[in-house]
Amino acid sequence: MHPRRDRDRQRRVQRLETEGVIRGYRAVIDPAAVDRSFEVLVDLTLDAQDAETVERFEQTLARAAEVVELRRLFGSPDYFVRVAVADLAAYETFLSAYVMTIPRIRNVTSHFTMKNVKPAP
Repeated sequence: MHPRRDRDRQRRVQRLETEGVIRGYRAVIDPAAVDRSFEVLVDLTLDAQDAETVERFEQTLARAAEVVELRRLFGSPDYFVRVAVADLAAYETFLSAYVMTIPRIRNVTSHFTMKNVKPAP
């Protein structure tokens, strides 16, 4: 152990935190341990882009615990959604309970992962 190196490293990390370079810390959870090992990538297109439609859609999906990531895109599709659930039946329930209850959805395309070659950090 090198106390001086540790202090220097600690100061450097504190400076990076203060400057906003380090935005936070996180725990990496094993999806299988929390019944979320079945991941689906979903492309979604809306019928309209008015503020009310977009806001309602985003708020509804953002509240869903199954939604791991929600991105609004330029072009088509309108949204990319990453969903994590226990299995195919749980995904069908998610679609019925959340997605299909949102008005003005034109198209939903679900992509099921064959193999995760490079997982997100």
